[in-house]
Amino acid sequence: MDAQGLDWLLVPLHQLVSWGAAGAMVFGGVVPYIPQYRDIRRTQNAEGFSTYVCLVLLVANILRILFWFGRHFESPLLWQSIVMIVTMLLMLKLCTEVRVANELNVKRRFFADFDPHHFWHWSSFADYLQCVLAFTGIAGYITYLSIDSALFVETLGFLAVLTEAMLGVPQLYRNHRYQSTEGMSIKMVLMWTSGDTFKMAYFLLNGAPLQFSVCGLLQVMVDLAILAQAYAFSRHPPKPTPHAVHSTSAKAL
Repeated sequence: MDAQGLDWLLVPLHQLVSWGAAGAMVFGGVVPYIPQYRDIRRTQNAEGFSTYVCLVLLVANILRILFWFGRHFESPLLWQSIVMIVTMLLMLKLCTEVRVANELNVKRRFFADFDPHHFWHWSSFADYLQCVLAFTGIAGYITYLSIDSALFVETLGFLAVLTEAMLGVPQLYRNHRYQSTEGMSIKMVLMWTSGDTFKMAYFLLNGAPLQFSVCGLLQVMVDLAILAQAYAFSRHPPKPTPHAVHSTSAKAL
């Protein structure tokens, strides 16, 4: 009787915890960008955030969705990719609007120019959207042709998670280049670290493909390196140099 009563309590509790973990996986990834989004809107300055972060996450999550067609994985991971794509498009839209509003007498650049020197530095959100749709169409067509190849599918999955694991690298490089973390939201990086740690544990506990776990570990290591930079630069801030200008495009998450 006691065992039955305990089961009556544990079964719904286990289900509740599972739902909570799934919800955290779907929406937890976008939480770190909320403080950064609010900071950009409040200051009308996007120099502290690199739009290359958006590029990395858009590519990674589009590839992950395509990987799902070849090898189904946990549904929360699929929905996480969809939510993240929408979030990155919103971040990209805000950053573009703020940057263009602050630029004076700058020649407008378009995706249709196909100028590699100005890739991902266009003057309108519509151009970024065109690029994302073009990439999705090309990658989707290649996947459609090669979906029966196990090697292709596994490689696609590895590229998806490896790209996401490199998310913090542009931010790491930007911080190193300027020897400063000014404009970067520490809250955002702390949320990255906690979220990536949770995500890696989720991968391990739910038997996600090996690519997810390995690249999740790499992502946590990059997050910790960025936090180490923030600590080091706060203790030894660089001396200001005259006419030092930070490029708006230099920042990445």
